[in-house]
Amino acid sequence: MANTKKILTGNFSPSVTVSIHQPNYIPWLGFFEKVINSDIYVVFDDVQYPRGKDFANRNQIKTNAGKLWLTIPIKDKGTLKPWNKTQYIDNGWKNKHLKNIESFYKKSPYFEKYYNGIVKIFQPEYEYLIDLNVALIKFILKQLEAETKIILSSDIKTDKTGLDKILHILKELKATHYISGAGDGSKRYINEAEFKNNNIELIWQEYDHPKYSQLHGEFIPYLTILDLLFNEGTNSRDII
Repeated sequence: MANTKKILTGNFSPSVTVSIHQPNYIPWLGFFEKVINSDIYVVFDDVQYPRGKDFANRNQIKTNAGKLWLTIPIKDKGTLKPWNKTQYIDNGWKNKHLKNIESFYKKSPYFEKYYNGIVKIFQPEYEYLIDLNVALIKFILKQLEAETKIILSSDIKTDKTGLDKILHILKELKATHYISGAGDGSKRYINEAEFKNNNIELIWQEYDHPKYSQLHGEFIPYLTILDLLFNEGTNSRDII
């Protein structure tokens, strides 16, 4: 398991642990491990939408032939827009994604427990991609019985950018701990001294991906969390 869990079991009083992350499409296990261990998850909705290949509008499921990308087509891809103004193209991709999920997971032990709920989330015509992604994230957190509060970064007004924006959000929320991804991208802009100066403990999430039961042969990590839910059901939170 990730180091996060060990750190967060300490006796902090009072304690407010916050994570901030862009709302990717049906994210992987590591995303949910970070959010579950947070008192507050801030949806980074007013930052620039990624211009290159990213997990913002796509993720992978497992098939009998290996990994398969489920990708949402984006309007005006490559233009400079914030997350909360990014729209998708309605060209039938929803039915394709649902059909692929059904085809490759219908024999999994917990398929019927979750699939109809996912179908219901796909039914509305959302104005923006973020609305769909956040709806899916909330649904999954409910299945994991997470009590994390979710807020939008756009609700915390500031002209600051980059690390200054993150610190402003954390101070507004009276955060005592901040969970950050430990990848190279995060470590390039995170200045540990700034967190110390603001009396916020920085927690690096070093996530060790667990193995669990899967269909279709040899285990494949780093898929959408749907793979875990369909295969492990109510055990999923403990596995994460």
